[in-house]
Amino acid sequence: MLYSTPRLEPADHQVLEQVDRMREQLRHAVRQVPMKWTLDLRKALTASAIAASNTIEGYRVDARDVADLMDGEREVEASDENKAETLAYQQAMTYIQSLHDVADFRYGKELLNGLHWMLQGHHHPQKIAGQWRKTAIRITAPGDELATDYEGPDHELLPGLMSELVDWLNDGDLHHHFLIRAAMAHLNLVKIHPWSDGNGRMSRSLQTLLIARGGVLAPEFSSIEEWLGMPGNTWEYYKVLRTVGGPVWSPERETLPWIRFNLLAYHQQAQRVQRRVDRSNDCWTQLMEWAQTERITERQVTALHEVAMMGRVRRSRYEKAEGLNTQQATRDLQALTKAEVLTAIGQTKGRHYVAGPRFPHTVLATAQRPHTIIDPYAAAE
Repeated sequence: MLYSTPRLEPADHQVLEQVDRMREQLRHAVRQVPMKWTLDLRKALTASAIAASNTIEGYRVDARDVADLMDGEREVEASDENKAETLAYQQAMTYIQSLHDVADFRYGKELLNGLHWMLQGHHHPQKIAGQWRKTAIRITAPGDELATDYEGPDHELLPGLMSELVDWLNDGDLHHHFLIRAAMAHLNLVKIHPWSDGNGRMSRSLQTLLIARGGVLAPEFSSIEEWLGMPGNTWEYYKVLRTVGGPVWSPERETLPWIRFNLLAYHQQAQRVQRRVDRSNDCWTQLMEWAQTERITERQVTALHEVAMMGRVRRSRYEKAEGLNTQQATRDLQALTKAEVLTAIGQTKGRHYVAGPRFPHTVLATAQRPHTIIDPYAAAE
């Protein structure tokens, strides 16, 4: 028996309908903007998701450094351990994103164990990866290692529970909205806790996979991991898992609070992404208009757009984004530096570029334009 999908109440249906509308509007908006910065935005959103999910587990790498690591840059301000965790999560996330449109896709134990190996294989054999745990497992309360927050089901039950979950992933509750199914997949996997480590990230990854398979948006726009990684939200995440899941495996418990928490996450993350798309689009338009008066090429605008939205750009990222060789990319960035549009920071290996004195301040102001995020449940009262 798994934790079962609850019956939604009118307020929940209203929030879900709003999420659907926002995701459809976002899909339309993304299709209308330049491909160059759309690719940058997708990479930035993936980096934010990876950074946030790792932060929940205590591994801290700035989203900008994650983006650099994704591009093959290794001179970033992070420990070797944090780099390893980031690169492992990137590998798993890249594979998950690639599965969004596979025609003959099926969930299976092998897929889940393979994803777990991508995430945790670098710890093997000290921490067994890619196979079910063979011992009992106890989850401690945040901030108190002596307090037991949750005890997972006996390891002898895992093959049966995971078979049931895989069957459900393929054929269960198909009449429910895919966002609801994604949330329930997350809850059941994290409560089964089938591996000795990495269960939280695997459960969030599985949710992202189900959302991506929904097909409404590109996978990079679909994850709520960035939202979950925000400090206040992380605390609420642990709280609702504890409240709904119970202290031991107890699938008879009411799961509607978990669904409502996820609907709030879907809604507020969609708001955040839409605001980011709006700011990014406005920055691109302003930079293109400004570049025409400054003898700056369109390809250089790509570097400036990265600085506006991410705070910095590296030569390697610019080189890949524009398909340049190292000499061309270096020449472009040196020209922008000489013109005081950019300022170089650091030595050759770790060098990056930030806004210089002549970078258009209106663009920076647009990139930092504040926004308000609403609680859809509060608005519905």
